[in-house]
Amino acid sequence: MSFLHYLKDQATMIIFWLICIFLTVLIFWLTPDFSLPFTSLLYIFLLQFAFLVAFLTFSYIKRYPWWKTLGNEQVEKEISILPLNVAVTNEQKLAQQTINDLIDKHHSSLETILHAQQEQKDFIDSWVHEIKVPLAAIQLIIENISDDIPEKNLYQLENDLQKINSYVEQVLYFSRLDSFSKDYLIQEHSLKSIIYPTIRQSANYFIQHQLHYSVSGEDYEVLTDPKWLAFILEQIISNAIKYTEDGGSITFDISKNERGVWLAIQDTGIGIPLEDQRRIFDKGFTGQNGRNLNQHATGLGLYLARNLAGKLGHSIYVDSEVGTGTTIRILFPFLTYYTEADEESLL
Repeated sequence: MSFLHYLKDQATMIIFWLICIFLTVLIFWLTPDFSLPFTSLLYIFLLQFAFLVAFLTFSYIKRYPWWKTLGNEQVEKEISILPLNVAVTNEQKLAQQTINDLIDKHHSSLETILHAQQEQKDFIDSWVHEIKVPLAAIQLIIENISDDIPEKNLYQLENDLQKINSYVEQVLYFSRLDSFSKDYLIQEHSLKSIIYPTIRQSANYFIQHQLHYSVSGEDYEVLTDPKWLAFILEQIISNAIKYTEDGGSITFDISKNERGVWLAIQDTGIGIPLEDQRRIFDKGFTGQNGRNLNQHATGLGLYLARNLAGKLGHSIYVDSEVGTGTTIRILFPFLTYYTEADEESLL
């Protein structure tokens, strides 16, 4: 708290002092047998004013450490979770005790919440790993009976099984967002060595919907984690397939400039309305396309893609035009390049 703000808070006391001065002068003036020179009155006024200033200054200095503890400097140090121990006056000690009691309750509640979250995360991780066993068994059964069922039904079974696997992976990666730093290894990897296997995982969709794909540009080594990057590409490719009509195409173009290596994934789909483009990376946002088309959208794919890309040091940008298609660009920056925090669009 600044001294000026403190004076504003002491306005009542200052007004009371002025009233006392006025009453003193008034009593002197109404007393006929008492004569006091004006200079003496002025001297008394200045003397009392000096005492008032000294008192306010001393009071401000004495209280300043307490206010500083509660001020912005300590807020930046997360005082909300640290107990206070700087109280001097009884009033400050009362406030300090109340705040410390609230901090203790906060710690207790926080520990309970964190414990519950950890239990939930452990359950989700266990569930994901357990569910993969029957899914793998179902895949084997489908392969064994593939010759005995119609091709259309076989494709439908494989598609549904792949969707289930995709949703399970989304749950797993979503639960690992907070513990990301414990499960990644950044190394140099060939970009095409990650792109091609990811495309092959969606081979059924490309065949059934007669979608064409192409990979152009030179191959470059990028700093990334292949497992997490493959998941990011899966989410982008899944969206591209979902909103591209049969017979369309998806292209993967690799390029490099002074900023780093770029991977552009372009489809010939329905495009994203301009008003939705800034929100497609928000958690749970499905947009007009997700609501209008006969497609099931969770609103998690692109949210996870951008979050995981940010943790890997990559950046994702979107450029789309309704009726023409969508281009998702991933930037793998060089170590010497630093992007602006508020950068929103490409040049």
